[in-house]
Amino acid sequence: MAYAQDIVSSDDTPQAKMTSAELMADNPTKAVFLDCLQLIERLHRRLLDVIKVRLDERGRTDINPVQALLLFNVGDLEVTAGELKSRGYYLGSNVSYNLKKLVELGYMIHRKSEHDRRSVRISLSDKGHAICHLVSELYDEQLELGLEQAAFDEADLGEIRRMLREVERFWATQLRYAL
Repeated sequence: MAYAQDIVSSDDTPQAKMTSAELMADNPTKAVFLDCLQLIERLHRRLLDVIKVRLDERGRTDINPVQALLLFNVGDLEVTAGELKSRGYYLGSNVSYNLKKLVELGYMIHRKSEHDRRSVRISLSDKGHAICHLVSELYDEQLELGLEQAAFDEADLGEIRRMLREVERFWATQLRYAL
């Protein structure tokens, strides 16, 4: 049985039969790069887990962590669904589903744009602002705990941010010029 780490190929060269772990051993820089990518993915999932725990503690089981994060990212803005994705406020492919659900549950308000009647603008209701505030408090607590427990310091955060912005710029440039 092949595992996800095995490279499946019809090529009979020795390298084509190597596992991803063996290929990483041949290129330690690639191994570190891939580990960084996996860490970013895991961090996002962990963030969603932390948000879920807080939602559950507060009895807010009608929305999920992705929706709570979306509410936080919208905040006081009035945006379109397209702007949510282009600004990086929403990473999923089902933004329409989540927006519709949040409107149905009373967390968001949608209205037709005054300038373009085909476009729908969305903003938070009072109920949505309450979740935005809940997530903001959670972030404040996490920052304070992280600093207290020396999980990171201000300089670390600045350096991490700088490096991640560089990676983001790199990929944005790659996409702009079609890789």
